Amino acid sequence: MNSNMSLTEAIRGRRSVGRVKSDSIAREVIEQLLEAGNWAPSHHATEPWRFYVMTGGGRQALAAAYADIAAEGMSGQELEELRAKQAAKAFRAPVVIAVAVSPSTAKGVSRIEEFAAAHAAVQNMLLMAHALGLGTIWRTGEPAYHPRMKQAFGLGEADAIVGLVYIGIPETTPSEGKRRPAADKTVWMTGEADSKL
Repeated sequence: MNSNMSLTEAIRGRRSVGRVKSDSIAREVIEQLLEAGNWAPSHHATEPWRFYVMTGGGRQALAAAYADIAAEGMSGQELEELRAKQAAKAFRAPVVIAVAVSPSTAKGVSRIEEFAAAHAAVQNMLLMAHALGLGTIWRTGEPAYHPRMKQAFGLGEADAIVGLVYIGIPETTPSEGKRRPAADKTVWMTGEADSKL
């Protein structure tokens, strides 16, 4: 695993990797990802992120939540097939980390900034994983925000899942990314004939 990657290389080279090997990931490596997430910026130093690391049979909690959400309001013969298909999503990687936000209610703390801090924690984890040669994908979507998913991790009413991070050794080398130049999305406000988008 290459931990000598420059920050620029990590930022520009990271890609979402949906297909990973089933090989287990050492606990020490997972802890490096968690530490990276833990050093994200947070306004008022609230550190609102929470990490739920699922490996092996521990992914069953996520599988059950996926299955229950998909089966909600359904009945009939196809129900069990649907439940099995949705449950399998939890086993697409050897490690899944649910990242949640537990917003502070302290005076002056903005809820939206607590979410921003948790999102920054996820990004730190993704970059560290890439620098270590791992593949990740940050999954969200309606199931992630469903009350049943919150229940799976014992979250409170004000808490929320901000992402399910799937982690493993990539099956293939991800393709190069493309971005339009930053200049196309930037306005320089210098007090002189300001640029416009």
